[in-house]
Parts: sequence; C-alpha cells; structure tokens
Amino acid sequence: MQRHQYDVVIVGAGGAGMRAALESSKRTRTAVLTKLYPTRSHTGAAQGGMCAALANVEEDNWEWHTFDTVKGGDFLVDQDAAEVMCREAVDAVLDLEKMGLPFNRTAEGKIDQRFFGGHTRNHGEAVVRRSCFAADRTGHMILQTLYQQCIKQNVEFFNEYYVLDLLMVAGKATGVVAYELATGELHIFSAKSIVFASGGFGKVFRTTSNAHTLTGDGMGITWRKGLPLEDMEFFQFHPTGLAGLGVLLSEAARGEGGILRNKDNERFMERYAPTVKDLAPRDMVARAMANEVREGRGCGPDGAYVMLDLTHLEPAHIDAKLPDITEFARTYLGVEPYTEQIPVFPTAHYAMGGIPTNIKGEALASNDDVIPGLYAAGEVACVSVHGANRLGTNSLLDINVFGRRAGIAAAEYAATAEFEELPDAPEQFVVDLVEGLRTSTGDERIAAIRADLQATMDLNAQVYRTEGSLKQALTDIEALKERFTRVGVQDKGKRFNTDLLEAVELGFLLDLAEVLVVSALARKESRGGHFREDYAKRDDVNFMRHTMAYRELDAEGNVNIRLDYKPVVQTRYKPMERKY
Repeated sequence: MQRHQYDVVIVGAGGAGMRAALESSKRTRTAVLTKLYPTRSHTGAAQGGMCAALANVEEDNWEWHTFDTVKGGDFLVDQDAAEVMCREAVDAVLDLEKMGLPFNRTAEGKIDQRFFGGHTRNHGEAVVRRSCFAADRTGHMILQTLYQQCIKQNVEFFNEYYVLDLLMVAGKATGVVAYELATGELHIFSAKSIVFASGGFGKVFRTTSNAHTLTGDGMGITWRKGLPLEDMEFFQFHPTGLAGLGVLLSEAARGEGGILRNKDNERFMERYAPTVKDLAPRDMVARAMANEVREGRGCGPDGAYVMLDLTHLEPAHIDAKLPDITEFARTYLGVEPYTEQIPVFPTAHYAMGGIPTNIKGEALASNDDVIPGLYAAGEVACVSVHGANRLGTNSLLDINVFGRRAGIAAAEYAATAEFEELPDAPEQFVVDLVEGLRTSTGDERIAAIRADLQATMDLNAQVYRTEGSLKQALTDIEALKERFTRVGVQDKGKRFNTDLLEAVELGFLLDLAEVLVVSALARKESRGGHFREDYAKRDDVNFMRHTMAYRELDAEGNVNIRLDYKPVVQTRYKPMERKY
C-alpha cells in the first residue's frame, strides 16, 4: 500500500482533466491520475470542431451562440452557465491557438470556421459558420496540445492508475484510492481538492461511438458514495455513425455540405427542418433518420440505414477538410466517398447528464449545496450547458471553459484548506471490491452480461422510448445485476489484469444504466435526446426541471433510486417551439 499527498488530484487526463491541470499546477501541487496513457483519452476521438463566435468568416456574437445552446438543449439548459460558456468561448479558442494548436486557416491567416448543426445567426434566422477546426481531427489536436503544455509545465501524471473510490470525511472530499494496472498495487492519494474529469458512459449501449474505456467510472464512484447524478435520462445519439458499427462520421461532413438521403435519394431533412435542413440539432436529425427507416424509406437489403452523400463535393475539398472520416468509410465499409454514398445510422454518443456542478465546477450534493473539495468537469459533469441535447462542437468548448474553471477553483480552495486525517484503512472498500472479483469463481461471464446489457439498452432505451420498452429494460437490468453477483474472473493475476478491469467497469455500467432508465421512466414527456412515443410532446408545466437521482439503502440493505428535481435557471430566453 503506497500513500501520496497532493493539494489537488485530478481524475482523468482527457481535455477537461488536462485543462484543469494546466491551471491548478500553476497554483499548487497537482497530480493527474488516469487509467489510460493521456493521449489515448477519448477527447482525441472528437472530430468536427470547437465553436466560438470569433466572427472570422461572417458576423457572429456570443449572445446568438447562447441562444442556440439554450434552444438546441430544448430549454433545459441552465442559462447562466450557457452565458458563461459562450462568452468565454473566444478566449478559450485563442488560448489554444497561443499554445500552438494548428487550426485550419482562412486565406487571410485567421482561424477558419465552418457550419455545424444548430448554430445560427440572429436567433435562428440562418446557419452560421462558428466551428473552429483542425481538419476533422480537432479533438486529437486539442489533446496533443494540452498534453505538451502539461509536460512543459511539469504536471505530475500517474498513468494507468484506475481510481476506484472517493474518500470523504465529514462531508468533505479528502482523497481517492487508485489501483495501479501494471502491478495490482493500491495507492491512497490524500488531497485537499479532487477534480473528476473521467468522461462519459456510452458503453451501456452496443452501437456507440464511445471507446471501450468509457464506462462512467467517475459517475459510478460518486453514485456509490450517495452523491446525486443529474439528468441521466438525456443521452445523445449522433446521427452519422457508420451503419452497423457505430464508428463516428463527424457532423463536419454535413457542415461541409454533406446531405442525408433515403432509399428514394430524397434529401429528407427538408421535410423535418426546412430552414437548416441537414444542419438541424442532433436529436432532431437522429429521430428523422430513425423515422425514415421505420416508415420503410431506409436503404440497404434490410432497409436499416440512410445514406450520407458527399459525392457532389470536390475530392480535393474532401481531402482537405474531411480526411479521417472518409478513410473510416473506406476502411470499415469498403465505400469510396468520392463516388459512393456512405451508410449511416444514429449511434450513442454523449451523456448530457452527470455529476451536478455549478459554474465554478464545484460538485453539488443537492440543488445548491456544495460538496467541499469536490469538483467535476467535462462529460462526467452536468453544469447543464447542454440541457436535453448538446449542440455539436459545444463539448470541446465545455471541456476547455469548465476544465479551466474547475482547475482554478480547486487550486484556490486548496490554498486555504487543510489536509484531513483519513479514516483507518481507507482502502478497505477497494480491497473488498477488487479481491472479491479477483477470487470469484462463478459461472457467469463478464462479456456475456455486458453484451446482454448493451442489447437491451439498444432495443429499449435508444432514440425512441416508451413506458413498456423502459420497463423491459429495467427488468433486464435487474436480472443482469443478479447475474453479476455470480460472475467469474478467469485471470487471477495482478499485472495488467484486463479481465478484472472489465468486471469493475461492468459494475459501473449496470449502475448507470439503471439510473438512466429509472430517470427516463419518470420523465413523461419528450425533450431533446429523450423521446417518449407515449408522451410525444414537451411538457413545460410539469417537466421544465432537472432530474436529480439519489442512491439510497433500505433497512434490508437493498439499493433504491430516489428521484428529486430542481428548477432550470432561466435568464433571458423563455421556452418556445423548436422550429428550424
């Protein structure tokens, strides 16, 4: 057992974690713990861009960006947070430029900008070029740039350290316990501030753009400590995943002029969003695609997908702006984008919900009660700038704006706080968890349970939901949780035991899938990424509110999920019909 002491510990080395580390490490002693090598973090998979109202290509301003964010989020966005994000977006982009990020340039040498879904000028009048980009590798470039800056600044990284528990004393966050993948040793990190920046949980679905590592670890850890999760029913399904695979083709393809077509070669988005067409918000496009398939206008032998058409674009333009995604089409489907349309269908992409925070990144125990010393940023957090549906390019903006804010706030708190004395045997929960799984001899297999979980989530809790489908998903999850108690880990070793790692991750996925489904059952309306066919209209009277889920134990020790709610922060924009 090894012990460490840092003023600030950051969990996760993606964009949010490293942006937080850059700020925190300037002010106080900081450690970054990550279960991956930093440049393998999932931020590197983000393709399309990072939005900011730079107005380099055409007129734009941060208030239009705020309106688009609020409207795109189906008015569940906390508008004070959206204003902060959109106002600070310009500086966030310019900061990255000064760090050396190689953005695409206009002929005049300015940062180039392109169209993206849901981004408009003059409060919805027409689409606007707002996305700053580095070809279709923007996330990769951000990750590399931030990592270089962290190395330059001598940030201390603990790579392949898997955080499995949050330590709390008298309601304060006081440290974490991590499992070192290379040795199987446990490490206790005592800290004054903890920042969770560990990403989403897309692997609850089978068809997903998310990497295998996105198993909701940060959300799962805080959930097991009795802390709430906010708006977990809202999960975004990106319209253009490669059909049957889920591998993402960036919205940049439509931003550069790509068109979605059905089996009749019809540009069907003209029927659903006549003003912005293929550049409508993602929830609307995903539902339109799924509806085309359901109504018999899908393509392919089984009519299971629609087509993304880039054939009218010049090959040189495709190569310059979309090199990676066109290579994906060639590699995974054997399709030549210059001359052939690409089969696509919605794929699970992004969690709008997560650990509730305020605009400083401080984690909340209830509506406004701050948990001293605990912070979160990025997809693991819910500051609710995305509401019920995140606009494309707002995620890379979110991680930079709120990663920076969380890093500053955590360091400032640490400057005045004292180290708390940890309880006896703070590692005991993790010892019981890890050794219980390592020594298990059950006949259930991890991969089989995970596959069954993903199958029921794809079938019953994806783009379209009903009370019946969600109840079926809940029944299935309960059965899978029982099967999980009889799981057997075959690898009994300690060094790089991926069998054990996947067992731990599966436990988090089962917990989070249950929270998602319970929250979705209670929300009897349709809003953003949550569409109930049995309640197809948005209900602002009863559901203009955030869902807060709490884990509670009854007298017999059984886990129950209690739901509560908190109001949406509205400043200048009142709910209206979402027409595009």
